[in-house]
Amino acid sequence: MQPLPLSICVAKVAKYISDLEAVRLFKILNREQRNTFVACFLGWALDALDFFLVTFVLVPIGHDFGQTIPKVTFAITLTLMMRPVGAFIFGLLGDKFGRRIPLMADIIFYSVMELLTAFAPNFTVFLILRALFGIGMGGEWGLGASLAMESLPTEARGLFSGILQQGYAVGYLLAALVYWVVFPHFGWRGLFIAGALPAFLVIYIRARVPESPVWQRARAQQKPGLKMSTFVRQHGALFIYAALLMTAFNYMSHGTQDLYATFLEKQRGFGVSAKSMISIVYATGAICGGAVMGFLSQQWGRRRVIILSASCGMLLIPVWIFAPSTALLIMGGFLIQFMVQGAWGVVPVHLNELSPPEFRGTFPGLAYQLGNLTAAYAAQQQAWLAEHFRLANGEPNYALTMALVEAVVFLVIIFLAAIGREERGKEF
Repeated sequence: MQPLPLSICVAKVAKYISDLEAVRLFKILNREQRNTFVACFLGWALDALDFFLVTFVLVPIGHDFGQTIPKVTFAITLTLMMRPVGAFIFGLLGDKFGRRIPLMADIIFYSVMELLTAFAPNFTVFLILRALFGIGMGGEWGLGASLAMESLPTEARGLFSGILQQGYAVGYLLAALVYWVVFPHFGWRGLFIAGALPAFLVIYIRARVPESPVWQRARAQQKPGLKMSTFVRQHGALFIYAALLMTAFNYMSHGTQDLYATFLEKQRGFGVSAKSMISIVYATGAICGGAVMGFLSQQWGRRRVIILSASCGMLLIPVWIFAPSTALLIMGGFLIQFMVQGAWGVVPVHLNELSPPEFRGTFPGLAYQLGNLTAAYAAQQQAWLAEHFRLANGEPNYALTMALVEAVVFLVIIFLAAIGREERGKEF
């Protein structure tokens, strides 16, 4: 048999790629939909970048301010605690004035708070600025997710939900890169100066991103806003369920991420370069998982994908945290983040599909951030537990603490997803 000419082989490969469902979904987006999605993705990624910078420098911040690691982790707790405030404020603004303008205001706000953190003169001011940053961080996700999901075709929501949520993992990846490049030369304060760059994203949104067509249609039809009392009466139980689900999800993500860099440094003895490289692999697994599982949720359903991801994540705990070799540790980190963020990839579309239409600017973001509030002590709790479950040499046992907490969390997520509603493909 004669081999096919190279040109024919290339043509066949190109046709195969073009026939892939994921590629087809990319192709059906128009320019405005692409611009909107890119802006929402970058907004969330850069927001996460600013948040995760703290997790890489807990030790030097504590050294400069004369604080222990558990006390410095309170800055993470405080940021998470304030996120529901931002979700509520900016969510209500989004329901009243549209998603686009409040989103731009929010990005400027959290970028300024990040910049000011670099100049914090003492630990008290540092904590205040991280609390204010938390308000901005809390507002971004709900506005960005609702703007993206309301702008995209229904059949494309699953895939782009998974990609959108992995803006968080991309932010973690960027934080690892910024830490690797900036910290050795400029210290921890230089990281927060670099973290002010997201403000420039507003220029792109202002020039290229239109308002949500769903919100514009509702305003043109002069539909009345949903009164809070009516919402509580009609949808209170659903909102409580969503907040509980998000509590478990946030324990899952923060429990596997916030102290991971500290675990690598203090318990496994890795330096700056090794920590950064392992964290990059960790974030890559998250990005792949979110996109793949979000895409599969369009065919399999949102709840099934969550249950599958959590079940696999629980089985991967021993490889993730107790691996005896560096190679196995890296592989376990990649795989568990694939599953953790695989479940998270469903969240933007799932919460927006569950949300009452008149409250979609506020419902997803507020449920998400209330879950963050409830899980705000995750890093601090794990740091405290690690101090009590010590190794033979007397050092804190971060591995055992993280493994025990995540085993319980995965079980809770499986249960909550199993009893929840499925609204896959709901029309907006």
